[in-house]
Amino acid sequence: MPFVSFNKSDRLGMIADWTGDTYSDKRMLNKYQVQYGSHSHYNQYDDDEAFQLVDQNRNQRTGNQRGRIRVGQRNMRNRNQKNNPNNLQVLRARNARNPRGNSRFGHRGGGNRRYDPKNQAKKRDASVNIRPEWKILEEMDFPRLGKLSLPGIGDAKDIYTCGSLEYYDKSYDRVNCKNEKRLQRINRIHHKVTTTDDPIIRKLSKTDGTVYATDAIISTLMCATRSVASWDIIVNRVGNKLFFDKRDDSEFDLLTVNETAADPPFNEESNSINNPRSLALEATYINHNFSQQVLKNTDKKEEKYCFENKNPFVSEEDESDVASVAYRYRKFDLGDGVELVVRCEHDAVTVGTNGSEQFMNIKALNEWDSRVPGAIDWRQKLDIQRGAVLANELKNNSCKLAKWTVQALLAGSDHIKFGYVSRVHFRDSAKHAILGTQQFKPREFADQTNLNLDNAWGVLRCIIDTCMKLDQGKYLILKDPNKQTLLIYDIPDDTFETDNEDDDDEEDIEEEDEDEKEEEVTGK
Repeated sequence: MPFVSFNKSDRLGMIADWTGDTYSDKRMLNKYQVQYGSHSHYNQYDDDEAFQLVDQNRNQRTGNQRGRIRVGQRNMRNRNQKNNPNNLQVLRARNARNPRGNSRFGHRGGGNRRYDPKNQAKKRDASVNIRPEWKILEEMDFPRLGKLSLPGIGDAKDIYTCGSLEYYDKSYDRVNCKNEKRLQRINRIHHKVTTTDDPIIRKLSKTDGTVYATDAIISTLMCATRSVASWDIIVNRVGNKLFFDKRDDSEFDLLTVNETAADPPFNEESNSINNPRSLALEATYINHNFSQQVLKNTDKKEEKYCFENKNPFVSEEDESDVASVAYRYRKFDLGDGVELVVRCEHDAVTVGTNGSEQFMNIKALNEWDSRVPGAIDWRQKLDIQRGAVLANELKNNSCKLAKWTVQALLAGSDHIKFGYVSRVHFRDSAKHAILGTQQFKPREFADQTNLNLDNAWGVLRCIIDTCMKLDQGKYLILKDPNKQTLLIYDIPDDTFETDNEDDDDEEDIEEEDEDEKEEEVTGK
């Protein structure tokens, strides 16, 4: 068909009139009249047998008519099946195989829905093997705990301080995605001593407090209603005092990854780098190395901030290989004679605007794969939308961030520093890069993240009061792996203990008795 040029003065008609109303008005004929009817090749039709005109005059059935037709077709199909003996045999055999009338894909009532294992509830494993002889003494569900409140908890009182801190390197505040720094491997010792193995708590238990624990244990109990994964804590009731401990072989100190996400990691392959345990080990490794890399590392004691006493878990020979940490043993008055003694930690110290030293807790958030559902690519969004990245982390790691905030508040830290650390390549879990940092005041960050401290203290006080009503002995607090419930088990006194540990405890008790005798003799 030859090309026909159009002039600016030409009026083009409608290409197709689907309504049939345009040309019904004779006054509109001249308006939409085609200007190119003089060319004969536009009025020709190809003589093709396959050419057909569309019939637009088909009668449209109403909804009732369509429904009656479907019902009639179904009734006719059912009558044909009943009259056919072969169909009866097929139906009987199908009902015998599946008496509930489910389809072969596992759904009741047939249909075309396919079985999707992702939609099924994924069962988690408990953090400890529950023995059949253990008895459940108490069940505390999260909805009931979420309504508790204990306002008016005053400031803590420092009982004992020890350790030394290094200064934070402010050059890491200028790190961004375009100027990222590789995460270094820093071989330093991080002590995670439980409550009853702490010699300072053993001495303080004779003079101060009624409840004793570490900041990690207390923050876990206070943020229990946000947790999804299973965890367990041992409770030792000795006289009118409580000791909260962790098991020696537990993974209590490992950091969770995307615990509260809508689609948490649930890879059952043990050799995969993205299964929950591998991600927890990677996150803990990143947190330890990041907290030491961002410091002005020095071996000179003059350039460190030292507390009154030395680190009780370090010998003089290993002092240079220990991570920068300071411990503050603080006492909180919870009312009604309940005094809580907590061992709190600081990671670093920095110089404020007024020239005074300010304590700091340093934590690391890690990105393991930006392609997972609900993830945000940090390298594209962190510099321009840091608030969106942090909000996404608050959604996926609500429990972990809440525990870090509570630990900073318990210790009385002036700042909490977050580092954003990502894999260099998403398939390599050994190489990481620091993409940026962000700093908050713990109290303001708690308000921004809707962390209700009155409710957190209320949950802790409820757990303490429940344990105080129990007889003397050993108990276990377990977060149910698949329910929003805390369970308290009555366990034998020798549970989770070995002969070597018993011998060591006896030796420690004998040494403490000898030290007390020497103090009485010398008067020191």
